[in-house]
Amino acid sequence: MMVVLTHPLAPEAMDILRDNGAEVYVANSPEPETYLDELKDAEVFIVRVGECRAGLIEKCPKLKVIGRTGVGYDNVDVAFAAERGIPTVITPGANQRSVAEYAFGMIFALSKDLMNADRELRAGNWEVRNARRSFDLLGKTIGVIGLGAIGREVIKIAHGLGMQVSGYDPFLSQEKAEALGVRYYGDYRELLKDADVVTIHVPLTDGTRDMITAAELSTMKKTALLINCSRGGIVNEEDLAKALDAGTIAGAGADAFTTEPVVKGNVLFSAKNMIMTPHAAAQSREAFINMSVACAKGCMAIVCGEEWTHVVDASAYENRKK
Repeated sequence: MMVVLTHPLAPEAMDILRDNGAEVYVANSPEPETYLDELKDAEVFIVRVGECRAGLIEKCPKLKVIGRTGVGYDNVDVAFAAERGIPTVITPGANQRSVAEYAFGMIFALSKDLMNADRELRAGNWEVRNARRSFDLLGKTIGVIGLGAIGREVIKIAHGLGMQVSGYDPFLSQEKAEALGVRYYGDYRELLKDADVVTIHVPLTDGTRDMITAAELSTMKKTALLINCSRGGIVNEEDLAKALDAGTIAGAGADAFTTEPVVKGNVLFSAKNMIMTPHAAAQSREAFINMSVACAKGCMAIVCGEEWTHVVDASAYENRKK
């Protein structure tokens, strides 16, 4: 069995692959067309960074499963793969704490004005301590867009901090959302108006692309913070940069971008009170091991004929029987 990886998994997961008799090829490249010879013989393709589109899948006649280390799958043509009986494995729950804590890392940094205070102190401005730019989170309202595994972990932390929590998720009933201890919103735009902090935890789909643009940003509090540790493209980057520079909102943090890796020409680099990180929220030591192991186990199970639960489109199982 040939397993091709764009990049290596954690050692614990690499052991799982080899213990199942896999011949493992690690490309260390996000460009699969450059190692097509190996992919043509692969039964498993695990994509950490890079894309797996229909044209590539067509060139891989032996492919039985595609693996993703995480819950995002916008870089895989899932529907095309499923039609050909190829499931796409994801790893829900493996990185939820890592991403939730990371989001709060950004929230703390912005609410306590840490980035600005650091810059000003280094420039010799001790009096920045009297700027009164920081604020406490106790009693403030955090709006959580997306109440899946990561969103629910955010809710737990927020409650521990004494925050009020509002939530939006079109796939969750009001009753189930309120059972999580949140004020339910049927329209995320109304949530944006009321929240002191907004954090996004939804996948990138046709329905969430440009979910937050200038129109939505203009309704938020001028003191509000916006955090995106989900996917680039959900928040319009040009509109966000303009909103920050105009003081429409107070600050923002982004760990994901429309184009990755980010180039220096990105408009957010020069935006006021903006924290940017390189899509690293799910890359804690613990999360990397959890995601790697879950992905490896799922891919091996499918190759061995099992119907692994954590796949994006389960119709692949029926299609592969045809």
